[in-house]
Amino acid sequence: MNTRSAVIFTLLTAIAIVFAAQWAVAADVELKLDLPKPMFVGTPKNIVSDNLDPDTGKKRPAFIVPEGLTNLAAGKPVSASDEEPIIGELEMITDADKEGADGSFVEFGPGVQWVQIDLGSPQEIFAVVAWHYHSQARLYRDVIARVSDDKDFIKYTEIFNNDHDNTAKLGIGKNFDYIETNEGKLIDAKVKGLPAKGRYVRLYSNGNTSNDMNHMIEVEVWGRPAK
Repeated sequence: MNTRSAVIFTLLTAIAIVFAAQWAVAADVELKLDLPKPMFVGTPKNIVSDNLDPDTGKKRPAFIVPEGLTNLAAGKPVSASDEEPIIGELEMITDADKEGADGSFVEFGPGVQWVQIDLGSPQEIFAVVAWHYHSQARLYRDVIARVSDDKDFIKYTEIFNNDHDNTAKLGIGKNFDYIETNEGKLIDAKVKGLPAKGRYVRLYSNGNTSNDMNHMIEVEVWGRPAK
């Protein structure tokens, strides 16, 4: 081996050692969420859906993520299809208050509405957790979640869609309907095993089983800065 080859070999070995050390440190852990207190107990009997999640009423399984993720949405600016909500202020959606009582939720008008969080820069997103309303059992219709680097969402990655009949006119989804609880809805944001990447997160809904209005209490986005 000549001198040049020896130098290249040494550099490649050093790089391999660094990467191996990083992988060894980056252990997988359970995503621990700070949950609000439950407002009701048991599975409601008066909600009918032909697309209801078969795991309704079961404890949510542990969600495993790389160590060191943070809630990227905390305190970040929020915009919406309705910039003047009927109840509440947009900044409440990222203020860490997840309680179900009056004064903790934002209410929007009927029809398809969305809220959007600006994370400030591109991020690797592993999970999005949304609390629409949980002081009573409800099923929110046409829940859709997307990630984009474009604030107008011309191009996007869709990470959840339970609009099985395209009522919202945003495309047919394959995810199940679910009943709101204090656990919130944890959306796996990985696509083909890799985290979704983007600066903006947008969530749609289209009324609920109690009334035609749309609500949001809190949204958390768990991830890390994109490489």
